[in-house]
Amino acid sequence: MFIALFLIAIAVGALGALLGIGGGIITVPLLTVLFHIPIKAAIGASLVSVIATSTAAGAVYAGSSLTHTRLGMVLAVGTTLGALTGGLTAAFLSPRVLQGMFAVLLPFVMFSMRQLPSDEAARPSLGILNTAYMDPFTGRVVRYGVRRLPLGWTTAFIAGNLSGLLGVGGGFINVPIMSVVMGVPLKATIATSNFMVGMTAATSALVYYTKGMIDPQVAVPIALGILVGAQLGSWFGARARSMTLKRLFQILLFILTIQMAWKAITG
Repeated sequence: MFIALFLIAIAVGALGALLGIGGGIITVPLLTVLFHIPIKAAIGASLVSVIATSTAAGAVYAGSSLTHTRLGMVLAVGTTLGALTGGLTAAFLSPRVLQGMFAVLLPFVMFSMRQLPSDEAARPSLGILNTAYMDPFTGRVVRYGVRRLPLGWTTAFIAGNLSGLLGVGGGFINVPIMSVVMGVPLKATIATSNFMVGMTAATSALVYYTKGMIDPQVAVPIALGILVGAQLGSWFGARARSMTLKRLFQILLFILTIQMAWKAITG
């Protein structure tokens, strides 16, 4: 099973880094549906994998100046506090409740992705923490500012709570919120989300470890595969069209929604 988990993790790491979601929202359904691993052990392994994704992808994105480090540090405070409370709560919930929460949350995220902008055009530098980056795909400099920071911080806390509760890293909420609500371009959002999710997952992983819910036989091959895949995904993500990234995210979420709903119903 080690080899199978490792190979699956490479693909998960690539997708997680490509879309800025940390891979957790993919890892948990795959481990429970394909390998029949108990969901709490899957969540523990997922948190370890999110840390690996953030470490590998963050280095690549930081080198391309896509990551908004100042914004990431501000939002990371909210996600870390949320992750601590979510990790403590998860130990008391039944597996079917966690699976049901996945099935409910995924369609919401899929719908919110419809509102993400599909172009790489520059945006007005309105708001705070104004910055710029050069898009590797178009070769143009994109300038933008951050809007509605208090709302974004509150949402980051919720994302962190869900990260601890479900082992998903919180990126699937951070990406739509930063892009739709806070006015951050999609590629910068994905890079910044990759930077944040590792800090969030580390907090939750500590809680899971102390409660004995991390199985090394599952977590180790997943983490190793994620490290390889995340570097590949972040390299391609910086050079892909935003519309392509958006479509990939929506297709993936639709498939996972069906899988987790089936698991929640059938037990």
